[in-house]
Amino acid sequence: MIGILATLTVQDGKGEELEAVFRELAPLVRANEPGNVVYQLTKSRAEPNVYKVLELYKDQEAIAAHGASDHFKAASPKMGACLAGRPTIEMLDGVS
Repeated sequence: MIGILATLTVQDGKGEELEAVFRELAPLVRANEPGNVVYQLTKSRAEPNVYKVLELYKDQEAIAAHGASDHFKAASPKMGACLAGRPTIEMLDGVS
């Protein structure tokens, strides 16, 4: 398993817009990407403009398929319009 933790900082007042993008995107990821195990947007309790996307994939090919999917490509500009800067992406290797 490979995990991804993406940290997204949104512009003031753009949180609801980002959440709406993920409400559309997440079901498409889950329904169309068999290599995806978890795809969940979460919001920081300490920092109201910080969101984290928790992702878990079966392998590197599943990650590549996610990035190449039409639904992800369509959502990316919408997400980008909400962000205050580039996302921070942390790659994680499953241990057990």
